[in-house]
Amino acid sequence: MDSQPLRDRKDGARHFEVAYRVRTGDIDQQMRLRLDAVARYLQDVANDNIEATDYSHSDPFWIVRRTVIDVIRPISWPATVTAQRWCGALSTRWTNMRVRLTAEHDTNRFNPEPREPGLIETEAFWINVNDQGMPSRISDEMLEMLSSMTDEHRLRWRSMNPDKAPAADEVSLPDRIHVLRITDFDPFKHLNNAAYLEAVEDELVEHPDLADVPHRAVIEYLRPITPGVSITLRRVREADRLLVWMLIPDADGELVVAATVSVTKLPPG
Repeated sequence: MDSQPLRDRKDGARHFEVAYRVRTGDIDQQMRLRLDAVARYLQDVANDNIEATDYSHSDPFWIVRRTVIDVIRPISWPATVTAQRWCGALSTRWTNMRVRLTAEHDTNRFNPEPREPGLIETEAFWINVNDQGMPSRISDEMLEMLSSMTDEHRLRWRSMNPDKAPAADEVSLPDRIHVLRITDFDPFKHLNNAAYLEAVEDELVEHPDLADVPHRAVIEYLRPITPGVSITLRRVREADRLLVWMLIPDADGELVVAATVSVTKLPPG
């Protein structure tokens, strides 16, 4: 998996900025911001960004194909998070949208020690779709605006995770069922992006050596997950990486990959 730092913002490029407060519903038992909470921030800043423009009418529908989350310095409660969002690369139908989350930490009686400012760098591969869910060309006006933010105008899809799951008898960890709830789904019967990462947080409890250091989480969405479907998690732990395949039954009852996840230690510096 590529561990190169995410591309920085082009000098002088415009960006959208908004602030959020970290709430207790966003944190784990060590008071650190969870990955699923990061995913919710990314959804919120995307919604806030498009609503602040005229493109909510011309380009209202987008789906996420991949999200990369680099936890460089952890964000914890209490804090104010500043989200900066800009386009890092694009083609005519999809974009890599970068979001930088920085945090100034406060103290309180539950977390009284000063902490260094938090930093999480993210990148999401967004596909513009029409109201039937098919990839669609970005409007000329929005394309012009996004193009001004980056010099990379020939974005191609390249998977970062291994998409083929090993057989159950080839891995040392047993498969685990992850139970979904109706509250995990949106009005379009799509599993919320944050709900996938709740399953990953369940896994990281058993791998604190990954969560306690700078790390990169990559999730790639391959098939939709609909209400009533159960998820089987197949896991492989390597030296500095955890791999998770989220499996769902197909029409014949055979397990197929719906999403892939990797959590990898970032190299020093």
